Amino acid sequence: MTSDPLPISAAARHALERELAGVRTERETVAATLGDTDVVGDRADDADELRRSADLARLDARITEITSRLRQADDAGPPPVGVIGVGSTVTVRFDDGTEQTVTLGEVTEGPDTSLVTAESPLGRALMGRRPGDAVRYRTPDGEAAATVVSLGEAPPA
Repeated sequence: MTSDPLPISAAARHALERELAGVRTERETVAATLGDTDVVGDRADDADELRRSADLARLDARITEITSRLRQADDAGPPPVGVIGVGSTVTVRFDDGTEQTVTLGEVTEGPDTSLVTAESPLGRALMGRRPGDAVRYRTPDGEAAATVVSLGEAPPA
C-alpha cells in the first residue's frame, strides 16, 4: 500500500468487510481445534498442531491487515466522485487500440486479469485520474500508455 491513506469505494469497503467476517469465522474454527494440552499425541499430532498454529497466525495477520486498511480508508474519507480510486471499475484503451475493463483493487490472488492492484504500475498511473485522461506507466517491456475511456464502480461482491 502507499504511504498516504487511500479512500475506497463503498463496493471495496463492503468486500473487505465481508472478507474480514469470513476470516474471523475461519479463525474461530481453527482456534477451536487447537489442542488440549493435557492430551499426549504422536508426532503427526504435533505436526498438525503446528500447522493449525501457523494457520492461526496467518489469519490473525490478515485480520490485522484488513482492519488497518479499513481504518486508513476512514482516515482518508470518501473517494472523490468521478475520480479513479480503489474499487473503481475502469475501461482503458491501450496504445494498440484494445480496450479492457478492470477493477482497481487492493490485492489480487490468482490469475484474475480483470483486477489491477493499486500498487501495480498501471494501478498507480490510474489512481486519481478521470475519463479522457491519458496515462503512462512502465511495464517489463518498457513504457506503455493508455487512455481512460470510462469510470464506474464495481458491484458489491
